[in-house]
Amino acid sequence: MTDTSLVNIEDVGELNLYQLKRFWHTIQENNQSITHQDYHINRLLLSALGIGLHQGLFYLYTERPTFQQFELWIKHNAVLLSDEVVQRFNHAIVHAPLSKVTAEKFKFIDEHPDVLDRADLEHWQEFGYVVVKNAVSIEGGRAAEQAIWQHIQATPDEPSTWYGKNNSQIMVELIQHSALQHNRNNIKIHKAFSQLWGTTDLWCSADRCSFHPPQKAGYDFPGPDLHWDMDLNKPDSFCTQGILYLTDTSAEQGALTLVPGFQHKLQEWLTNLDKHQDPQQQDLHALGSKAIAAQAGDLIIWHHALPHGSRPNVTQQPRIAQYINFYPFNLKN
Repeated sequence: MTDTSLVNIEDVGELNLYQLKRFWHTIQENNQSITHQDYHINRLLLSALGIGLHQGLFYLYTERPTFQQFELWIKHNAVLLSDEVVQRFNHAIVHAPLSKVTAEKFKFIDEHPDVLDRADLEHWQEFGYVVVKNAVSIEGGRAAEQAIWQHIQATPDEPSTWYGKNNSQIMVELIQHSALQHNRNNIKIHKAFSQLWGTTDLWCSADRCSFHPPQKAGYDFPGPDLHWDMDLNKPDSFCTQGILYLTDTSAEQGALTLVPGFQHKLQEWLTNLDKHQDPQQQDLHALGSKAIAAQAGDLIIWHHALPHGSRPNVTQQPRIAQYINFYPFNLKN
Protein backbone atom coordinates (compact mmCIF):
# COMPACT_ATOMS: atom_id res chain seq x y z
CA MET A 1 0.00 0.00 0.00
CA THR A 2 1.21 3.50 -0.84
CA ASP A 3 2.39 5.50 2.17
CA THR A 4 -0.48 7.96 2.53
CA SER A 5 1.67 10.20 4.72
CA LEU A 6 3.51 11.16 1.50
CA VAL A 7 0.38 13.05 0.39
CA ASN A 8 1.04 16.48 1.78
CA ILE A 9 -1.79 18.58 3.13
CA GLU A 10 -0.68 21.39 0.79
CA ASP A 11 -0.75 19.26 -2.37
CA VAL A 12 -3.48 20.77 -4.53
CA GLY A 13 -5.28 20.32 -7.80
CA GLU A 14 -7.32 22.64 -9.99
CA LEU A 15 -9.29 24.05 -7.06
CA ASN A 16 -6.11 25.04 -5.20
CA LEU A 17 -7.66 23.73 -1.98
CA TYR A 18 -5.44 22.30 0.74
CA GLN A 19 -6.29 18.89 2.27
CA LEU A 20 -8.63 17.91 -0.58
CA LYS A 21 -6.12 15.66 -2.36
CA ARG A 22 -4.94 14.12 0.93
CA PHE A 23 -8.57 13.38 1.85
CA TRP A 24 -9.20 11.71 -1.51
CA HIS A 25 -5.94 9.74 -1.34
CA THR A 26 -6.50 8.32 2.14
CA ILE A 27 -9.89 6.99 1.02
CA GLN A 28 -8.38 5.53 -2.16
CA GLU A 29 -5.71 3.79 -0.10
CA ASN A 30 -8.22 2.78 2.58
CA ASN A 31 -5.87 4.14 5.24
CA GLN A 32 -8.19 4.06 8.24
CA SER A 33 -5.65 5.45 10.69
CA ILE A 34 -5.07 8.60 8.62
CA THR A 35 -8.78 8.94 7.91
CA HIS A 36 -9.46 8.81 11.64
CA GLN A 37 -6.62 11.20 12.38
CA ASP A 38 -7.92 13.69 9.80
CA TYR A 39 -11.59 13.31 10.74
CA HIS A 40 -12.11 16.86 12.02
CA ILE A 41 -10.26 18.61 9.22
CA ASN A 42 -12.03 16.50 6.58
CA ARG A 43 -15.41 17.30 8.10
CA LEU A 44 -14.48 20.97 8.26
CA LEU A 45 -13.20 20.97 4.69
CA LEU A 46 -16.47 19.64 3.31
CA SER A 47 -18.59 21.84 5.60
CA ALA A 48 -16.71 24.89 4.34
CA LEU A 49 -17.80 23.91 0.84
CA GLY A 50 -21.41 23.19 1.85
CA ILE A 51 -21.06 19.41 1.54
CA GLY A 52 -21.95 16.92 4.25
CA LEU A 53 -19.29 14.52 5.53
CA HIS A 54 -21.49 11.46 4.96
CA GLN A 55 -22.30 12.78 1.49
CA GLY A 56 -18.63 13.15 0.58
CA LEU A 57 -17.60 9.79 2.02
CA PHE A 58 -20.47 8.00 0.28
CA TYR A 59 -19.33 9.37 -3.08
CA LEU A 60 -15.69 8.50 -2.50
CA TYR A 61 -16.33 4.96 -1.29
CA THR A 62 -18.99 4.03 -3.85
CA GLU A 63 -17.64 5.72 -7.00
CA ARG A 64 -13.89 5.41 -6.33
CA PRO A 65 -13.21 8.48 -8.52
CA THR A 66 -9.93 9.76 -9.82
CA PHE A 67 -8.82 12.99 -8.17
CA GLN A 68 -9.87 14.94 -11.26
CA GLN A 69 -13.33 13.36 -11.07
CA PHE A 70 -13.51 14.18 -7.36
CA GLU A 71 -12.73 17.83 -8.03
CA LEU A 72 -15.42 17.93 -10.72
CA TRP A 73 -17.89 16.43 -8.24
CA ILE A 74 -16.85 19.06 -5.69
CA LYS A 75 -17.44 21.87 -8.19
CA HIS A 76 -20.88 20.47 -8.98
CA ASN A 77 -22.00 20.02 -5.35
CA ALA A 78 -20.06 22.65 -3.38
CA VAL A 79 -22.61 25.43 -3.15
CA LEU A 80 -20.26 27.52 -1.00
CA LEU A 81 -17.15 27.14 -3.15
CA SER A 82 -15.57 30.57 -3.70
CA ASP A 83 -12.16 32.20 -3.72
CA GLU A 84 -12.88 33.60 -0.25
CA VAL A 85 -13.69 30.15 1.19
CA VAL A 86 -10.59 28.60 -0.39
CA GLN A 87 -8.44 31.44 0.92
CA ARG A 88 -9.87 31.23 4.42
CA PHE A 89 -9.44 27.45 4.60
CA ASN A 90 -5.90 27.52 3.22
CA HIS A 91 -4.96 30.36 5.58
CA ALA A 92 -6.22 28.31 8.52
CA ILE A 93 -4.04 25.38 7.42
CA VAL A 94 -0.86 27.48 7.45
CA HIS A 95 -1.98 29.71 10.36
CA ALA A 96 -2.03 32.84 8.20
CA PRO A 97 -4.09 35.91 9.18
CA LEU A 98 -7.72 36.14 8.15
CA SER A 99 -8.49 37.98 4.94
CA LYS A 100 -9.97 41.47 5.21
CA VAL A 101 -13.40 40.24 4.09
CA THR A 102 -13.51 37.45 6.68
CA ALA A 103 -12.12 39.68 9.41
CA GLU A 104 -14.84 42.28 8.74
CA LYS A 105 -17.51 39.57 8.91
CA PHE A 106 -16.27 38.36 12.28
CA LYS A 107 -16.01 41.93 13.56
CA PHE A 108 -19.69 42.38 12.73
CA ILE A 109 -20.55 39.26 14.72
CA ASP A 110 -18.31 40.37 17.60
CA GLU A 111 -20.20 43.65 17.80
CA HIS A 112 -23.62 41.99 17.63
CA PRO A 113 -25.45 42.04 21.00
CA ASP A 114 -25.07 38.90 23.07
CA VAL A 115 -27.70 36.26 22.36
CA LEU A 116 -27.13 34.27 25.55
CA ASP A 117 -27.66 36.20 28.76
CA ARG A 118 -26.20 35.43 32.16
CA ALA A 119 -28.98 32.99 33.04
CA ASP A 120 -28.47 31.14 29.75
CA LEU A 121 -24.74 30.82 30.36
CA GLU A 122 -25.27 29.63 33.94
CA HIS A 123 -27.76 27.05 32.66
CA TRP A 124 -25.18 25.95 30.10
CA GLN A 125 -22.48 25.57 32.74
CA GLU A 126 -24.72 23.52 35.01
CA PHE A 127 -26.76 21.42 32.59
CA GLY A 128 -24.69 21.43 29.40
CA TYR A 129 -27.40 22.71 27.08
CA VAL A 130 -29.22 25.93 26.27
CA VAL A 131 -32.33 26.84 24.28
CA VAL A 132 -31.95 29.86 22.00
CA LYS A 133 -35.49 31.18 21.61
CA ASN A 134 -36.54 32.46 18.18
CA ALA A 135 -33.12 31.72 16.73
CA VAL A 136 -34.51 32.10 13.20
CA SER A 137 -37.45 34.04 11.84
CA ILE A 138 -40.85 32.46 11.26
CA GLU A 139 -40.24 32.77 7.54
CA GLY A 140 -36.80 31.15 7.77
CA GLY A 141 -38.17 28.21 9.73
CA ARG A 142 -41.14 27.68 7.43
CA ALA A 143 -38.98 27.78 4.31
CA ALA A 144 -36.70 25.09 5.69
CA GLU A 145 -39.66 22.98 6.80
CA GLN A 146 -41.23 23.25 3.34
CA ALA A 147 -37.95 22.24 1.71
CA ILE A 148 -37.96 19.03 3.74
CA TRP A 149 -41.58 18.22 2.90
CA GLN A 150 -40.78 18.68 -0.78
CA HIS A 151 -37.60 16.61 -0.58
CA ILE A 152 -39.34 13.58 0.91
CA GLN A 153 -42.36 14.08 -1.38
CA ALA A 154 -44.84 14.21 1.48
CA THR A 155 -47.64 16.59 2.40
CA PRO A 156 -48.71 17.78 5.87
CA ASP A 157 -52.40 16.88 5.44
CA GLU A 158 -51.82 13.35 4.10
CA PRO A 159 -50.40 11.10 6.85
CA SER A 160 -50.12 8.22 4.41
CA THR A 161 -47.29 10.11 2.68
CA TRP A 162 -45.23 10.46 5.88
CA TYR A 163 -43.87 6.92 6.00
CA GLY A 164 -41.36 4.87 4.06
CA LYS A 165 -39.43 7.92 2.89
CA ASN A 166 -36.02 7.36 4.47
CA ASN A 167 -33.43 4.64 4.70
CA SER A 168 -31.57 6.60 7.40
CA GLN A 169 -33.95 6.26 10.34
CA ILE A 170 -35.34 9.76 10.91
CA MET A 171 -32.49 11.49 9.08
CA VAL A 172 -33.21 13.31 5.81
CA GLU A 173 -30.33 13.46 3.33
CA LEU A 174 -30.97 17.07 2.37
CA ILE A 175 -28.05 19.49 2.67
CA GLN A 176 -27.72 21.74 -0.39
CA HIS A 177 -30.80 23.94 -0.20
CA SER A 178 -30.98 27.73 -0.03
CA ALA A 179 -33.49 27.70 2.85
CA LEU A 180 -31.20 25.52 4.97
CA GLN A 181 -28.18 27.64 4.10
CA HIS A 182 -30.10 30.78 5.02
CA ASN A 183 -30.51 29.41 8.55
CA ARG A 184 -26.84 28.40 8.73
CA ASN A 185 -25.93 32.00 7.87
CA ASN A 186 -28.10 33.38 10.67
CA ILE A 187 -26.02 35.84 12.71
CA LYS A 188 -27.97 35.16 15.93
CA ILE A 189 -27.06 31.48 15.72
CA HIS A 190 -23.40 32.24 14.98
CA LYS A 191 -23.30 34.66 17.91
CA ALA A 192 -24.74 32.11 20.33
CA PHE A 193 -22.13 29.53 19.37
CA SER A 194 -19.37 32.14 19.53
CA GLN A 195 -20.31 32.94 23.13
CA LEU A 196 -19.91 29.28 24.07
CA TRP A 197 -16.67 28.79 22.15
CA GLY A 198 -15.16 32.13 23.12
CA THR A 199 -14.40 33.07 19.50
CA THR A 200 -16.25 34.16 16.37
CA ASP A 201 -13.73 32.36 14.13
CA LEU A 202 -16.00 29.36 13.69
CA TRP A 203 -17.09 27.18 10.79
CA CYS A 204 -20.68 26.08 10.28
CA SER A 205 -21.47 22.43 9.69
CA ALA A 206 -23.17 21.27 6.51
CA ASP A 207 -25.50 18.76 8.09
CA ARG A 208 -28.67 16.87 7.41
CA CYS A 209 -32.24 17.32 8.62
CA SER A 210 -34.71 15.07 10.39
CA PHE A 211 -38.32 14.06 9.82
CA HIS A 212 -39.88 11.96 12.56
CA PRO A 213 -43.49 10.87 11.92
CA PRO A 214 -45.80 9.62 14.70
CA GLN A 215 -45.73 6.02 15.85
CA LYS A 216 -48.32 3.70 14.34
CA ALA A 217 -48.90 0.00 13.76
CA GLY A 218 -46.08 -1.31 11.60
CA TYR A 219 -43.86 1.69 12.25
CA ASP A 220 -41.57 1.11 15.19
CA PHE A 221 -39.40 3.77 16.76
CA PRO A 222 -36.48 4.06 14.31
CA GLY A 223 -34.09 5.78 16.70
CA PRO A 224 -31.50 6.89 17.26
CA ASP A 225 -31.87 6.34 20.99
CA LEU A 226 -29.45 7.85 23.50
CA HIS A 227 -25.82 7.75 22.36
CA TRP A 228 -22.67 9.82 22.02
CA ASP A 229 -21.05 11.05 18.81
CA MET A 230 -17.82 11.95 20.59
CA ASP A 231 -14.63 9.94 21.13
CA LEU A 232 -15.23 8.48 24.59
CA ASN A 233 -11.48 8.02 24.98
CA LYS A 234 -11.37 11.80 25.44
CA PRO A 235 -14.16 12.39 27.96
CA ASP A 236 -12.86 15.83 28.95
CA SER A 237 -12.95 17.20 25.38
CA PHE A 238 -15.25 20.06 24.48
CA CYS A 239 -17.45 20.38 21.43
CA THR A 240 -20.98 21.53 20.71
CA GLN A 241 -23.92 20.06 18.85
CA GLY A 242 -27.08 21.82 17.77
CA ILE A 243 -30.58 21.29 16.42
CA LEU A 244 -33.05 23.84 15.08
CA TYR A 245 -36.68 22.86 15.63
CA LEU A 246 -38.77 23.61 12.54
CA THR A 247 -42.03 22.52 14.15
CA ASP A 248 -43.42 23.12 17.63
CA THR A 249 -42.16 20.09 19.50
CA SER A 250 -43.54 18.74 22.75
CA ALA A 251 -41.73 16.36 25.07
CA GLU A 252 -43.85 13.52 23.63
CA GLN A 253 -43.14 14.39 20.00
CA GLY A 254 -39.92 12.47 19.61
CA ALA A 255 -38.10 15.52 20.92
CA LEU A 256 -34.36 15.76 21.37
CA THR A 257 -33.57 13.89 24.56
CA LEU A 258 -30.54 14.65 26.72
CA VAL A 259 -29.06 13.70 30.07
CA PRO A 260 -28.63 17.21 31.53
CA GLY A 261 -25.43 17.91 33.43
CA PHE A 262 -23.72 14.69 32.42
CA GLN A 263 -20.69 16.57 31.08
CA HIS A 264 -19.65 16.84 34.74
CA LYS A 265 -20.09 13.11 35.36
CA LEU A 266 -18.94 11.37 32.18
CA GLN A 267 -15.31 10.78 33.13
CA GLU A 268 -16.14 9.25 36.52
CA TRP A 269 -18.96 7.16 35.04
CA LEU A 270 -16.65 5.73 32.37
CA THR A 271 -14.02 4.94 35.00
CA ASN A 272 -16.54 2.94 37.00
CA LEU A 273 -17.61 0.76 34.08
CA ASP A 274 -16.25 -2.73 33.79
CA LYS A 275 -13.61 -2.88 31.07
CA HIS A 276 -15.81 -5.24 29.06
CA GLN A 277 -18.85 -2.96 29.17
CA ASP A 278 -19.59 -0.88 26.08
CA PRO A 279 -20.62 2.64 27.21
CA GLN A 280 -22.93 3.01 24.21
CA GLN A 281 -24.85 -0.14 25.18
CA GLN A 282 -25.74 0.85 28.75
CA ASP A 283 -29.17 1.99 29.95
CA LEU A 284 -28.44 5.66 29.39
CA HIS A 285 -32.00 6.73 30.18
CA ALA A 286 -31.37 5.56 33.74
CA LEU A 287 -28.83 8.38 34.02
CA GLY A 288 -31.68 10.90 34.00
CA SER A 289 -32.81 11.55 30.43
CA LYS A 290 -35.05 14.51 29.63
CA ALA A 291 -36.93 15.40 26.44
CA ILE A 292 -36.43 19.04 25.49
CA ALA A 293 -39.63 20.68 24.29
CA ALA A 294 -39.33 23.89 22.26
CA GLN A 295 -41.08 25.96 19.62
CA ALA A 296 -40.49 26.17 15.88
CA GLY A 297 -37.53 28.46 15.30
CA ASP A 298 -35.83 27.62 18.61
CA LEU A 299 -32.27 26.29 18.56
CA ILE A 300 -30.97 23.82 21.16
CA ILE A 301 -27.21 23.67 21.66
CA TRP A 302 -25.71 20.95 23.83
CA HIS A 303 -22.32 19.81 25.07
CA HIS A 304 -21.25 16.70 23.16
CA ALA A 305 -20.56 14.85 26.42
CA LEU A 306 -24.33 14.61 27.04
CA PRO A 307 -25.95 11.36 25.92
CA HIS A 308 -28.53 12.44 23.36
CA GLY A 309 -31.03 11.02 20.92
CA SER A 310 -34.66 10.99 19.91
CA ARG A 311 -37.64 9.21 21.44
CA PRO A 312 -40.89 7.71 20.10
CA ASN A 313 -43.31 10.26 18.66
CA VAL A 314 -46.67 9.52 20.29
CA THR A 315 -48.47 12.62 18.99
CA GLN A 316 -50.35 13.12 15.73
CA GLN A 317 -47.84 15.30 13.91
CA PRO A 318 -44.30 14.80 12.61
CA ARG A 319 -41.32 16.41 14.26
CA ILE A 320 -39.15 18.25 11.72
CA ALA A 321 -35.72 19.74 12.45
CA GLN A 322 -32.47 20.97 10.95
CA TYR A 323 -29.07 20.18 12.47
CA ILE A 324 -26.75 23.18 12.81
CA ASN A 325 -23.41 23.29 14.58
CA PHE A 326 -20.37 25.57 14.68
CA TYR A 327 -16.80 24.69 15.63
CA PRO A 328 -13.30 26.16 15.34
CA PHE A 329 -10.59 24.97 12.97
CA ASN A 330 -8.47 23.65 15.82
CA LEU A 331 -10.17 21.53 18.45
CA LYS A 332 -8.51 21.28 21.85
CA ASN A 333 -9.47 19.44 25.01
